[in-house]
Amino acid sequence: MAKEYISIRNLKFLMSEVLEVDKLFLFTKFKDYDWEAFQMTLQASKDLSDKYLFPIFTEMDKKKAYYDETSKSVKAHPGLYQAIKALGEGGWIGSNSSYEQGGQQMPITLLNAGRMIQHAANANAAAYGLLTDGAANLIRAFATEDLIDLYVPKMMSGVWQGTMALTEPQAGSSLSDVKTSATPNDDGTYNIKGQKIYISGGDYEDAENIIHLTLARIDGAPIGTKGISLFVVPKYRNENGQSVSNDVVTAGLFGKMGQKGYVAAHLMMGESEDCMGYLVGVPHNGLKYMFQMMNEARIGTGAMATGTASAAYYASLQYANERPQGRHPSSKDPNDPQVLIIEHADVRRMLLFQKSIVEGSAALVLQCSYYADLAENSEGEEKENAHLLLELLTPVVKSFPSEWGNLSVSAGMQVLGGAGYTDDFPLEQYYRDIRVNAIYEGTTTIHGMDILGRKVMMNNGKAIQLLVLEMAITIKDASSHSHINPYAEKLDKASSSLRKTTSHLVEIAIKEAPEVFLSDATLYLEFFGIVTIAWLWLRQGISAQKSIDNGVSESENDFYQGKIHTMKYYFEYELPKIDALQKRLLSDDKLTLNIESSYIN
Repeated sequence: MAKEYISIRNLKFLMSEVLEVDKLFLFTKFKDYDWEAFQMTLQASKDLSDKYLFPIFTEMDKKKAYYDETSKSVKAHPGLYQAIKALGEGGWIGSNSSYEQGGQQMPITLLNAGRMIQHAANANAAAYGLLTDGAANLIRAFATEDLIDLYVPKMMSGVWQGTMALTEPQAGSSLSDVKTSATPNDDGTYNIKGQKIYISGGDYEDAENIIHLTLARIDGAPIGTKGISLFVVPKYRNENGQSVSNDVVTAGLFGKMGQKGYVAAHLMMGESEDCMGYLVGVPHNGLKYMFQMMNEARIGTGAMATGTASAAYYASLQYANERPQGRHPSSKDPNDPQVLIIEHADVRRMLLFQKSIVEGSAALVLQCSYYADLAENSEGEEKENAHLLLELLTPVVKSFPSEWGNLSVSAGMQVLGGAGYTDDFPLEQYYRDIRVNAIYEGTTTIHGMDILGRKVMMNNGKAIQLLVLEMAITIKDASSHSHINPYAEKLDKASSSLRKTTSHLVEIAIKEAPEVFLSDATLYLEFFGIVTIAWLWLRQGISAQKSIDNGVSESENDFYQGKIHTMKYYFEYELPKIDALQKRLLSDDKLTLNIESSYIN
């Protein structure tokens, strides 16, 4: 195992020098925080991760969670419950909520920085806390005080866990086809009946209770998404002060390629006609409410993918610094000593690729988190703009770390060569684990259609105009630094390409059917993500150059020079890929629309 799995120094750099989080301390909610508190909180997350999460990372994979037919229960790693309890006791569940609600009024920026540490240590375990946090937040935001008092404190403590129960066998991601039923009772409760599949964290025997935030359709509700309501459906319900089974039964677990310690359950609700659900908010608004948890989970998924890719990067970096193999091409004498593989140019390329993706993704997660803090706490135009930018970038923060994280971990495995394919090293597990992040919380295709079909159209395109303006501000700032200015020019060109391509696609949307407009939405999302990360790398390069110009120690100089050279790598090797994407997006060839299905079968 690698000695390190994430760079705390990088997180501090991103927050203090790139984002300048000091502004957050001016908000009333965060008045008890300062930069020292931020640093202490990051270290607390690392200490917790070192003690409870990282030590069981490989064990949770080798001794995977399973459904025991004899006891009809789900068995998971014995250290999992302690890990979740530690997250609760450490204040990482519900931490953004108010003091009065039992939270720490923690900025979302700091919360997600801490979460990236936890996911890098062990995403299999940390994900339980992420979902529980989202479920508790949803109950707190929309449920009655009685439900809040009954469920939220124990969820925040880590004693009870939470899930989001959306997907059904016949519906998949098409939530308008949800069929789970909710029949009203005279006492205000509902009888729930239906199946939910792929429910992450859906069951394990050590959990005292699991609270499922469940989408269901009240009898007689309108068809489609407008008829969906949200319910709290616990595994155990309270009756006269006693905990009794709520007829939520696990039919089995899905065997997974990776994240084997993080269960994906098939739940049967109400098979014995005794499953009670408790309405959250008002009827037929369930999907609207659920989007709060889904959007939190989308940023969380980006943080999870970033954490996993980070751990893989540091594992491959350690190997590259320890493994001697081969000689430089100019060395012809077989008696010359072998060199460490990090001395080979192509290995350095693969390491730089990983570093550029990991640290670019971390910057994206924190940038979106910062917008979330501003959207929640600022006022007026700043609040509106932050909200629009967050909405626009949510598909990107979910998809870029997930999709490019796959490639990053793959490069890490390649650094190890044959050793990377064996379970003697953790790369093969990281490779299996990260793959699902491109599927969690909506596939990349769904997010492509979201950003192109909805987000770029918001407020007559104001959101993307704001992002382009942010890029222009960064480009202007970079122009005053001679070493950075060439890359500002590259971003300026890329930004122009993004505007041109977006305008072209919007024109198609006006003239053609939606199928034409959205046929290459996934490619547009990739294009958009590459340019966005280039912007964030230019911001990092500017901050690094400013620090170098002000004078730093030798060790700090290495850090900042590493930033600048990784920025250069991204601009030289990754940003040019948008040229091919743009060519395809501007093409009028409707190949995938017009081809007959029989030609593929």
